[in-house]
Amino acid sequence: MALRTAVILFLFVVLFTGLLSGAYLWTKPALEASAIEEKMRLIDEVLPRTEYDNRLLEDALALPPTPALGIDEASTVYRARRGGQPVALVYEAVAPDGYSGKIRLLVALRADGTVAGVRVTQHRETPGLGDYIEPKKDKNKTRPWITQFNGLSLASTEARAWKVKKDGGRFDSVAGATVTPRAVVRAVAKAVRFGTENRERLFAQADGGKP
Repeated sequence: MALRTAVILFLFVVLFTGLLSGAYLWTKPALEASAIEEKMRLIDEVLPRTEYDNRLLEDALALPPTPALGIDEASTVYRARRGGQPVALVYEAVAPDGYSGKIRLLVALRADGTVAGVRVTQHRETPGLGDYIEPKKDKNKTRPWITQFNGLSLASTEARAWKVKKDGGRFDSVAGATVTPRAVVRAVAKAVRFGTENRERLFAQADGGKP
């Protein structure tokens, strides 16, 4: 009886494992397609597809942990090109000092050093207070707070201006919620400097393939 029970249990485990494996293989393509679609949706918010003609997700480089970007794990930089010529770099940055923890950002920096766009991809800031760093949460739908970075560069904006107005800089903030934008501005400034100082090397480096 014990042997029979053991055999039945073994067959059940094999069958169950087979079903799980089959389900994974069946859904894997859809999951991968969904992940790619979500990644492109985020990139579209900082860099319009009309500006480049290469396969952006395939023209990528793996970055090691990069303190200049506030990132302590491997990340990826995507290189947009048009007619083979550099257009923009798209990469992540992290503000470690948000009011409620880390704020993850996606930054697009054009080849001329100007910011194409910045978006917050993850945060835990206070709803209704610090979350206006997200366009969909910002009450100003005409010109969301995060779009203040568009078109700026290290050449056009002196170092002391990369602060919120309360600290003597050029960036607006909402009264009572200064910690969040201060952290974002500081992180974006560092990200812009990183991209500006490294863009030639990053564009010239051999293709790193898919991340």
